[in-house]
Amino acid sequence: MNGQSGANVMSLQFSSRSENEAFARVAVAAFVSQLDPTLDELTDLKTVISEAVTNCIIHGYDNDPSGMVSITAAIEGEDITLTVSDQGQGIEDVELARQPLFTSKPDMERSGMGFTIMENFMDEFEVTTELGAGTTIRMKKRIESKQALYN
Repeated sequence: MNGQSGANVMSLQFSSRSENEAFARVAVAAFVSQLDPTLDELTDLKTVISEAVTNCIIHGYDNDPSGMVSITAAIEGEDITLTVSDQGQGIEDVELARQPLFTSKPDMERSGMGFTIMENFMDEFEVTTELGAGTTIRMKKRIESKQALYN
């Protein structure tokens, strides 16, 4: 993604600690703000980042704070592409994990809606994973120009 000509790219890496989820949400929101998103679009983006980062921390690293979570955001035209990845456990069965209400951590009162929320809030959603090597979530959304709303 760094090699895309014309794309404006931002990259973050931080410890897999739950307190960093808010930092990730705010950092991505600040970067995306240059597209002048609506409040609803911004809320959707903050929500998907929260879900993806939380998945990395809880599922990828099993709450081990020594892992690292990476986020890359790229703006090209009116499109924002978000990539969130970890180098944790990986997902044994991606199709099962993508089912609404499925959770591998029922003892933690997890809702099992993370992937469903991300998929519904974004225009494109893709999961790649390898057991023992981690998971990458790639999401894309077109930010509708506010100018178009008034014309």
